Amino acid sequence: MSGSTEGRPAVRRGRLVEFVRLIFVLLFAAGGYTIATQLNNPNTTRTLLGVVLGTGTGFVLGGAFGRQTAAAVGEMEREFRRVPAPELVAGTAGLLIGLGVAALASVPLFRLPPLAAWTTVAFVYVTLSYLGYRVGRSKQRELFGLIGLKPRSAGAAGGEIAVVDTSALIDGRVVDLAKTGFLTGDLLVHGGVLQELQQIADSSDPKRRARGRRGLDAVTELQRAASVQVHLVEESGVADVDAALVRLARERGASLLTTDYNLAKVAEALSVMVPRMNDLAAAFRVPVGPGDELTVELVKQGREHGQAIGYMEDGTMVVVENATDRIGSEVPVVARNVITTVTGRMVFAHLQEPAGS
Repeated sequence: MSGSTEGRPAVRRGRLVEFVRLIFVLLFAAGGYTIATQLNNPNTTRTLLGVVLGTGTGFVLGGAFGRQTAAAVGEMEREFRRVPAPELVAGTAGLLIGLGVAALASVPLFRLPPLAAWTTVAFVYVTLSYLGYRVGRSKQRELFGLIGLKPRSAGAAGGEIAVVDTSALIDGRVVDLAKTGFLTGDLLVHGGVLQELQQIADSSDPKRRARGRRGLDAVTELQRAASVQVHLVEESGVADVDAALVRLARERGASLLTTDYNLAKVAEALSVMVPRMNDLAAAFRVPVGPGDELTVELVKQGREHGQAIGYMEDGTMVVVENATDRIGSEVPVVARNVITTVTGRMVFAHLQEPAGS
């Protein structure tokens, strides 16, 4: 699938090169024919030679010019993919305004001598149109606000759009946030993230394969969620996906959803907002304090002698003293101490004394 996707741009570029070459061949062949027929004593041999020379010249020059055109079109296409739709609309509006101002400003310039007039008018048109485009893009919110519109997809306002990385999709909690309505707006999924998930899902390691499939399933579930809209951002030639995600978030004014600590720090250093999903999950955990009574299922032995470990519904680890003989069963316990670690909370407890003892 990825191979065919990567091959399509090359096919399109090849077709564009051949189209430009065909135009050059036809133009130069017509030019060779015209020159040959206008020479003194024109004949069939000279005419045929002029057409052949024109065709050859057009073929060579058309190929060179076609490759340059294809490269320019490809770069323009990549730029348009990176630019949000509201910015393009605002930039086009600014371009049209700039052309209007240039048309008014060029009226008195035509009183100059012809050469100076046309040169100055061309300069005015190019300068004011480009200036209008740049100003329109930079003032998109104000322009949309003048007509009572609020630009949405593509990151017109921070917090309404978020870039999702591989770790957040594998983690899976982003799906729960979307389903419960805590996460709304537009989610951008970079093509490099999908490639990473596919590579992980194709791994020979069963654990990595399961994680990759969980991430791909998360993308599917997000696409079905009613509170968010998922947009796939395709960008060719990306070597560093993490850098591409941070750049995408900065360009779109978006936040970055990730559980990768190092990536989060880099994004924050570059003024990209990074919501802390771990802190949000911790804030919604059931509060537990010393003396609280709990019921947990003991599943394994602890580090210290006699300790057994169980888990609350929110994943909080509960360490129960003198309970190794109760592993595999649900037992009532009393919290003795609660500590907070880098990975979350940990509850130390002891078995609850039977009533009446």
